Amino acid sequence: MDGLRQRFEHLLEQRNLATEALGALEAKTGVDKRYLAAGATTLLSLYLLFGFGASLLCNVIGFVYPAYASIKAIESPSKEDDTVWLTYWVVYGLFGLAEFCSDLLLSCFPFYYAGKCAFLLFCMMPGPWNGAQMLYHRVIRPLFLKHHEAVDSIVRDLGGRALDVAVGITLDVLQTLARGRALVTPAAALGAEPQASVTPVQKHK
Repeated sequence: MDGLRQRFEHLLEQRNLATEALGALEAKTGVDKRYLAAGATTLLSLYLLFGFGASLLCNVIGFVYPAYASIKAIESPSKEDDTVWLTYWVVYGLFGLAEFCSDLLLSCFPFYYAGKCAFLLFCMMPGPWNGAQMLYHRVIRPLFLKHHEAVDSIVRDLGGRALDVAVGITLDVLQTLARGRALVTPAAALGAEPQASVTPVQKHK
């Protein structure tokens, strides 16, 4: 419990949008920001368990703040924060793919959206216990290093086939247009009747 409490207090000491909002509320209400954060977490958990639109709220939490932080990372001179948020988006994308494949099954569980929100918050958590960094270095990176050559070969093969198909379709379209033009041109030539030249008859006096 002491370790979780220390982590919680360390998170509140970080400088970001959420802690700045908590600091402003603390200054305005006089309530310690630790209690404000605990109350907000409790309300969020209850809403995710029993509220309407829990899926939308989860997606907003997992996308809006990371997108804002990613823009700040792009504009900052440091490259370390770029790596942090790129790693988050890799994990977020793979999680979204897994969720899409099993959404109907997982959404039947009553605590699914609360667990999903907790997982996304874990992935964007600052510090050495950042969930996205852990998952990337322990799961995604080893799998990538093991299979990336095979994946690159498949992608190149599919890209070559797609290019061949596109070239074939383009050639078929051009040939069809050329045949249509060849059929229209003789018909137009036959439809135009030659006009006989009329020579004026001169009257002899």
